[in-house]
Amino acid sequence: MSINNKKKQIIASCISIDSITNDDISDLLISPPSQDLGDFALPCFRFAKILKKSPLAIAEDLAQSISEANKNKFASIIAVNGYLNFKFNPLESAKQILAEILEKKSGFGSSTIGAGKTICIDYSSINIAKPLHIGHLSSTIIGSALYKVYKKLGYNAVGINHLGDWGTQFGKLIVAFDLWGNMAALKKEQIPYLSKIYVKFHEEAQNQPELNDQARAAFKKLEDGDLHAIELYSVFKKITLQDVAKIYKILHVHFDSLNGEAFFNDKMTPVIDELNNLKLTEISDDALVVRLSDYDMPPCILIRSDGATLYATRDLAAAYYRKEKYDFHKCLYVVAYQQNLHFKQIFKVLELAGKKWAKDMVHVPFGMVSLEDGAMSTRKGNVILLKDVIDKSIEKSLVILKSKSPKLKNKRSLATKIGVGAVVFFALSNNRIKDIIFSYDKILSFDGETAPYVQYTNVRALSVLKNMNVDLNKYFTNHLTDDELKGLDNKESALLVSLFEKFPDILSDVLDKYEPSILTRYIIDVAKAFNKFYLENRILNAPDEFKRSRAALTYATHIIICEGLKLLGIDTPEEM
Repeated sequence: MSINNKKKQIIASCISIDSITNDDISDLLISPPSQDLGDFALPCFRFAKILKKSPLAIAEDLAQSISEANKNKFASIIAVNGYLNFKFNPLESAKQILAEILEKKSGFGSSTIGAGKTICIDYSSINIAKPLHIGHLSSTIIGSALYKVYKKLGYNAVGINHLGDWGTQFGKLIVAFDLWGNMAALKKEQIPYLSKIYVKFHEEAQNQPELNDQARAAFKKLEDGDLHAIELYSVFKKITLQDVAKIYKILHVHFDSLNGEAFFNDKMTPVIDELNNLKLTEISDDALVVRLSDYDMPPCILIRSDGATLYATRDLAAAYYRKEKYDFHKCLYVVAYQQNLHFKQIFKVLELAGKKWAKDMVHVPFGMVSLEDGAMSTRKGNVILLKDVIDKSIEKSLVILKSKSPKLKNKRSLATKIGVGAVVFFALSNNRIKDIIFSYDKILSFDGETAPYVQYTNVRALSVLKNMNVDLNKYFTNHLTDDELKGLDNKESALLVSLFEKFPDILSDVLDKYEPSILTRYIIDVAKAFNKFYLENRILNAPDEFKRSRAALTYATHIIICEGLKLLGIDTPEEM
């Protein structure tokens, strides 16, 4: 249990109101708008009807009724405008949280709350033979961050890249390659070459519509096991996976499964048969559908009039498979909000099929990324490649390092950590549901609330610790004494301590809301608080009795920032 939750329980145990449980009190506690008001505030408005008093009077009465024995647990208990504000002894809080962080280090915030529970997370979902572009960034980075946080809280997280590796587009590529392709050029240029001939196909098909018929025929050959079609398809897939693996590596993104649409081709028939046997399907305009008009949704089409299956059919097969293979506690789909209806249909069909686990399926939507002059299209070649974004960010970082820190060694390595961090932070800095208008100026900005700012804050903390010339493991072996803790008797230290205590709850909040930006904003808050502490309080040249406590606060900041950024997939350079 986190220190914050323990404190909430202490507060709840001091209050007695008929029909209100300790858990109710604990759930009601909030953070006051100002640190000066206290650590927690209890809104008393809910109790007005029960106690037949105004919230202001209730807060005043509760402040008076809490026994002296309990009051000794707090530095202050103050009633303010219907709120009861509790403040714990800040130095005692500092002593407890610093001892825990310095003992657990990167393990701080970890828990076993997820032990025995499997979470499947479907993210990134790239298309074979197409490049990773900026539109893939949100799904990839949000899913990866959730994966890492679930792991930290003890869950068995399963990262799934549901590859777009089937469909008529492969017929188009086969036709395009047979008409204009060259194997030597393909192996040399790889994904860009495939993109080029894919765009050419759509350009040519505008004047030669018969090319689309050829593409459908080529895909039918692929489905039927034609050796030439299979050989080309296999080359396309191998090249794609090798290419994207480089980007996933630099982004610290991991997958446990690469089973895509092709994998589920032979798993659709049993699902369709089950839905037929349950009499959930019907024929509509020669297509097999599950009618959902009773739920204000259009029908979920399983088989088109031409006999082809759709994304919905394969997603249903994938859901059955994942439940059987992983017996998941939850199955998340990190997919853009434009697919809201699709997932509502899928989840409703599973529910109608009597799958109790349908309630455990969760769509985690996010906003779309578009160019400043409009949406992206692979068919038209109007995309910003993710590799280009990363490379440009790294190059900009290198220029800054050369100008500001010319004597630094390993500038390229440092620039990579800074540049990649800037890209990842961009994807996670706002609420995931917001649309993003992509701009190089925004993504490459090193001003304001950015990853480089946080990374530099960590470098500043490390510099302090290095200049102490001590063995940090031995230096903090013993707990801080009361005299040493007096070095933290200031607002800047109290704010940092309060933020440290929130870290475990922040991680839980990230998972409750499927929102990594909560962690991003938290790390910014820690960085800002430390920089204020650094500017307002002496550390290296502090009075001897204060030096160890302030160094401990600095070390704890370093630990929190490193662990927080690691969960987001961002490196922490040791110098900048």
